[in-house]
Amino acid sequence: MPKNKGKGGKNRRRGKNENETEKRELIFKEDGQEYAQVTKMLGNGRLEAMCFDGQKRLCHIRGKLRKKVWINTGDIILVGLRDYQDAKADVIQKYNPDEARNLKTYGEIPESVKVTDNVFVDDGLDDEIEFGDDSGSESEADIDDI
Repeated sequence: MPKNKGKGGKNRRRGKNENETEKRELIFKEDGQEYAQVTKMLGNGRLEAMCFDGQKRLCHIRGKLRKKVWINTGDIILVGLRDYQDAKADVIQKYNPDEARNLKTYGEIPESVKVTDNVFVDDGLDDEIEFGDDSGSESEADIDDI
């Protein structure tokens, strides 16, 4: 059997998507579209989202976004509503946290919406925890007696 001497498969030859840091133009909703927040990932390219018109919809991630744009719970997305199925929609775009904050300042999405940013902030809650040495000194005295 010949040894594998390659450096990976087809995905490595394609290269990585490097346009993540680019600033893109903010896309606002048009008629037949709505902003939504992802409540649950269902798998198989589907998710459950709470639209800001007050309705919960089953959304389908379209092929252009699948396996290229990763969507998680709490993300703000733009969905295209279906004329024939009101309970279903299609994901058009995912907004990054900066774009979602801009939408909030423009008044496009409600102020009560919490924009999740995956940066962990230290709240300083762990500063007040103190560990006592009471149990350690007693066990050392017991060991010395033996």
